[in-house]
Amino acid sequence: MTRASIASFPKFNQLVTIALAALLLVSYYLLASALLFSVGFPLDDAWIHLTYARNFAEYGEWAFRLGERSAGSTAPLWTFLLSLGYVLQLAPYLWTFFLGWLTLTLLGISAEITARKFLLSYRSRIPEVGLFFVAAWHLTWSAVSGMETLLHGALIFIVLAALSVGSRRYLMLGALAGLSVWTRPDGVTLLGPLLLIALLTAKSWRTRGAGILKVGLGFGALFLFYLLFNLALSGHPLPNTFYAKQAEYGSFWMSKTLEERIGEYLLPIFASPFLILVPGALLWLKKMIVVRNWGALTGLVWCIGYIAIYFTRLPAYQHGRYIIPALPILYFWGAMGFIEFTHRVNANKRIVFLWRSLLIAACAAFTFIGAQQNARDVYWIENEMVATAKWAARNLPSEATFAVHDIGAMGYFTDNPLLDLAGLINPEIIPFIRDEARLATYLDAHSVDYLIALPSFYPELTSGRETVFKSGVGNDSSFGERMVIYRWR
Repeated sequence: MTRASIASFPKFNQLVTIALAALLLVSYYLLASALLFSVGFPLDDAWIHLTYARNFAEYGEWAFRLGERSAGSTAPLWTFLLSLGYVLQLAPYLWTFFLGWLTLTLLGISAEITARKFLLSYRSRIPEVGLFFVAAWHLTWSAVSGMETLLHGALIFIVLAALSVGSRRYLMLGALAGLSVWTRPDGVTLLGPLLLIALLTAKSWRTRGAGILKVGLGFGALFLFYLLFNLALSGHPLPNTFYAKQAEYGSFWMSKTLEERIGEYLLPIFASPFLILVPGALLWLKKMIVVRNWGALTGLVWCIGYIAIYFTRLPAYQHGRYIIPALPILYFWGAMGFIEFTHRVNANKRIVFLWRSLLIAACAAFTFIGAQQNARDVYWIENEMVATAKWAARNLPSEATFAVHDIGAMGYFTDNPLLDLAGLINPEIIPFIRDEARLATYLDAHSVDYLIALPSFYPELTSGRETVFKSGVGNDSSFGERMVIYRWR
């Protein structure tokens, strides 16, 4: 390690500052949800991961329902990490939030280290880049979501950031790209920038070939086992969610106008403190073009392509959680432009003060908004999904078969046989996932006793059915539609 790289490395107290800030923000989010209703998860899908994790830790089975192996977990790596919480008897909450805090901290530290490698003039005693990362509300929300989103984003950021600063350790970067696939299958897209850099920056075809071979070996070693893992579970190379989500939401998403779809995808990108850093991102882009930093530019191409893939397939619902893994590299570009400008010796002090003040105010405002939004998300999941599942566990026969659209909490808190109407653990449903007539025939053929869903999802299936239970706390109707349990037969 050179003297310059040692000098640019953050001091220990700066790393501790990032970790403590991440802990404070995660705790604030949890406190906000606890004060509104209770501590919990803002997405029902978190309970899917936890159900797999519990069954794997306690019974050694990769199954949502014991005895029925399935590929319903999109993120085997995240599910495995969650399973350690059951071994340590710290699950489901404490261990999951600890992993979220740890991932947020590592992402913030990685961003800070990379920033100081990029800009040797960045010598601030305050780790500004790392603090921005842990305060950006989409990332903090992801840390308390119980989902793999932040881990996936961290792995992607590490790979793209390494390419930006000139790392050509292709074997390691290929392995990290392969590891990202174990958190979400779209991690395969990292092959694009890795192979492109190997082609663009090598000085001879021999070194190009060596680079491509190393990327392939690093990536393939993990990706091959990923494919075999899914094939063994379901007979398909990718998890069931890969096919089910597109089948369920594809036609709905394409029915919207182009303007509506663009608006939905722009909202999670700009409804954040990154809005204040957009000028910085443009300044940094200009610099990367001038110095021909192909690593940074291929990262930008990847980011645009990644978002475009989801744009053509799925809506940007739940705060754009599917594109959140692409946000850290955008945030980094904005932060680098901001840091370079504000740390110039000849920078206009008034502009610097105004820009800093706006960024601090935006981070504070969005932290408050994000924590409140998370609290409302948790309230809804706890009130609709968790409460319904717990009621079913207490009041319905244990041998009754449930047909359920949102299986997370229902699978975690009940032991009843389940049919998953979203196709995650019952992939045979996917070809007719939105055909209610065929679904009714399917439910009859499998002797379903109760249908559990939001009525708007299945207006034909629920029409005229006897209501057994309707969720809700008191008469609170401010959170919209309620989960209902219908008697099917």
